[in-house]
Amino acid sequence: MCFLATACGDAPSVIRDFYDMAQVAGFRASHLQLFTMPNIEDVRGHLLAQDVIWVWGGSVAGLLAMWELHGVDQVMREAWESGVVLTGVSAGSICWHTGGTTDSFGPDLRPITNGLGLVPFSNGVHYDSEEQRRPLFQKLIGDGVLPSGYATDDGVGVLYRGSSFAEALTETDGKAAYFVERTADGGVVETRLATRRIR
Repeated sequence: MCFLATACGDAPSVIRDFYDMAQVAGFRASHLQLFTMPNIEDVRGHLLAQDVIWVWGGSVAGLLAMWELHGVDQVMREAWESGVVLTGVSAGSICWHTGGTTDSFGPDLRPITNGLGLVPFSNGVHYDSEEQRRPLFQKLIGDGVLPSGYATDDGVGVLYRGSSFAEALTETDGKAAYFVERTADGGVVETRLATRRIR
């Protein structure tokens, strides 16, 4: 498993915590950092050799900019097409989608629309814990700024197989995922999804 903390500026404490958790879980761990310079010479070869790539949260706008600068965005697409499992939280979830809502630009949320688009949906994170998220996500979909997409409460994830939704999973009872779609008349429908409890 390779860990990327690009979105939080490759904070050493976050990377250290990842290695501590990986050791407990029994994973063979590595990380790719881009600040202040890449720590791996052959980024493409390293990422393509992984079973899992896990991306941490922070600034999704900063993450996407740094990935484009270093060509990581193209390697991620290649890794996905070759069967590497791509996962992440917050910014590390939005990045795989077409876009979502972000606080990358300040405390008032704004849309981000230049995600990698590996799946053809938008992504609404922190749906139950940050009050601006749900109404803005719905408005952006209704206005056509974002395509229909999947939103998740904290502690919930959505699983795709290829580019198709497979299921929603949660660590916490009562938490859920939602499909938010634009209707023909420009309205929005939010559907709570069956969400399987894990652990």
